[in-house]
Amino acid sequence: MKVVYILSQVSKAVAFEWIARDLPKKGVDVSFILIGNQAVTPLSKYLDELGIESRFVKLGSKLNWFFSFLNTMKELRKMRPEIVHAHLFEGSLIGLAAAKFLGIQNRIYTRHHATFHHDFFPKAVKYDKMINAMATRIVAISPNVQKVLISKEGVDPKKVQLIPHGFELSKFQNADEEAVSAMRTKYNLKDEYPAIGCIARYIELKGVIYIIQAFKRFLDEQPNAVLMLFNAGGPFEKEVRKVLQTIDPKSYREIGFEEDLFSVYQLLDIYVHVPIDEHIEAFGQTYVEALASKVPSIFTLSGIAKELIKDGKNALVVPYKDSEAIYQSMVRLTNDKELREDLKEQGIQSVQPYSLDRFINSLSELYHSVDQIKLIEEEKP
Repeated sequence: MKVVYILSQVSKAVAFEWIARDLPKKGVDVSFILIGNQAVTPLSKYLDELGIESRFVKLGSKLNWFFSFLNTMKELRKMRPEIVHAHLFEGSLIGLAAAKFLGIQNRIYTRHHATFHHDFFPKAVKYDKMINAMATRIVAISPNVQKVLISKEGVDPKKVQLIPHGFELSKFQNADEEAVSAMRTKYNLKDEYPAIGCIARYIELKGVIYIIQAFKRFLDEQPNAVLMLFNAGGPFEKEVRKVLQTIDPKSYREIGFEEDLFSVYQLLDIYVHVPIDEHIEAFGQTYVEALASKVPSIFTLSGIAKELIKDGKNALVVPYKDSEAIYQSMVRLTNDKELREDLKEQGIQSVQPYSLDRFINSLSELYHSVDQIKLIEEEKP
């Protein structure tokens, strides 16, 4: 069975590396079409190392998307898959359209966002609905996404399958010590304590401003603390930088994309992720990653956190848009060693259901079930 993954604008993503590495062990022949503006990326190099077929399609501006569609269709003709599995907005819009035009009957789409378009770009919802219509099966990565698809966008529940993300959990807990040490040197971390971090682009929905406001007050009690802002940059950058200017530059680090995600979490004494409402996160992989890394964490409940996070058990939960509550939780975690240790132990236990094995098995079962339906249809008189 041949499955072609169609992705857009992905440079580095360990999730797709794990899929490329492990799905073939389940009898699935995996190939990739990478739609973007950079032909050679860490992901494409990884696929080459594995000997996994991958093809590049240039995306360009929206005016050039028609040519991206034609080129995707051209590549699919050569690859001749039984199943196409599309991810992310452009990859799904272009990839599913190309697959449908070619008559590929099994078109799967993984929905990676929840209410983002509904809340911030309502004109884009019509494209979400087009993608939903072109897909023959839709993978919802969380109950939140499942609800949005069915309740807000009218998708037939029979078409939607819930498959939460999976993680190679041991990688987060057992990061390479030399790599972690090198990263400490890279970011000039010496006597700073505690190191408080978040991994979030500067987008309004991520609530980064509330973290900075809380940290500013926290510095009055812990002048040696440092704030680590990973994935720094984005459309809300002007507003975030305005708040950052009120803090001593020595007390924070702004860091763009960092490939070694496993080492990033090991730099931190406290992790904070505070999306601004319960629906805006589709999944929120960082919830699982932080707990798998045994970092005491402060969260708002969005996406998968509504099922995963229990206040005072595996993390501290704060209200939305509440810098005071974030500050109080920072103080509490810093001063209560027993609480920190309890959260670490409970955290690692609570993320076990999100194992990579479970995820790969679920994908394999999905593909084989689709293939079986095809065989039954072909055998009908």
